[in-house]
Amino acid sequence: MRNADEWEGIVVKKSRGLLDGSNMYRRLTIRLVDGSTTKVRVDRQLWNALTEGDLVTKAAGEDPVKH
Repeated sequence: MRNADEWEGIVVKKSRGLLDGSNMYRRLTIRLVDGSTTKVRVDRQLWNALTEGDLVTKAAGEDPVKH
């Protein structure tokens, strides 16, 4: 069984915004392999490297990475 902190999926949407008025937050909507979707916050470097349709994975205790 996979830990809830581990996942794999496809980027379906990229968004960003100044949610608190001073910090830029970058979020991805990910369609997981089981068909559900989740929103995750990522750093600028990963957000800039991804486009919709890219595969992203996250291991427990690690940051998400592009594949």
